[in-house]
Amino acid sequence: MSLVTTRSGSSGIDLYWLPLGAGGHFVRFNGLLYESIQAWSQHRRPLDLYHTALIVTVPEGRYVIENAWPIPDNSPQRRGVTVQGPVWSRWLGRVRIFRYEVRRWVDGSIADIAFAVSSPRRVSHEERRARQVLGLTEEVPPYVWGRDPSHLGDMWNSNSVISWLLTRAGIPMDQITPPAGGRAPGWSSGVAVARETELEQLGGRREPSIHSSLMPGRTSDRSGDIRL
Repeated sequence: MSLVTTRSGSSGIDLYWLPLGAGGHFVRFNGLLYESIQAWSQHRRPLDLYHTALIVTVPEGRYVIENAWPIPDNSPQRRGVTVQGPVWSRWLGRVRIFRYEVRRWVDGSIADIAFAVSSPRRVSHEERRARQVLGLTEEVPPYVWGRDPSHLGDMWNSNSVISWLLTRAGIPMDQITPPAGGRAPGWSSGVAVARETELEQLGGRREPSIHSSLMPGRTSDRSGDIRL
């Protein structure tokens, strides 16, 4: 399946590559520092870092799927939040500033979308896949942001959530790569966790349905979720 530019109004899944910290000096500075350290330790040149987000379109509407931290306020329903998780440690996650949120935001917006590179990229034209991604936002595992749940040397973060969703929805991941000269930390972690989940559920997997899951602010009953 080739990746092509999105067609406005058609059902499908569009991926956006957003330069880390675009429009904000603090995040950009910390990202550059992090990548400089990583590049030095791995004996390579520094690369551009990217954060990812999705726009999923179905006949009922257009949804922004994104993972964000810190949480801006205590109004999760307004942004269509489905799951929250802790940052750095579960203990710190008791405080809102150390929690992240997964959004399924109808007619929502993506910060810094004007800075997106090689975007949007349509990764699926199938309405069925689009509905799967929307339903799966309630099943995202709330792993600790910054930790390495699969022991791959890649931390769980916002990119992990997006790659987890796409992998679980059956999107061919080997054809999705960051823009030239860049990388997306956490991407491989999400793919690995999704594949582990699929192996665990082999033979008993049931595809989520958007018709029963588009309740803003609802969270999964998965053990370890931080309730909204």
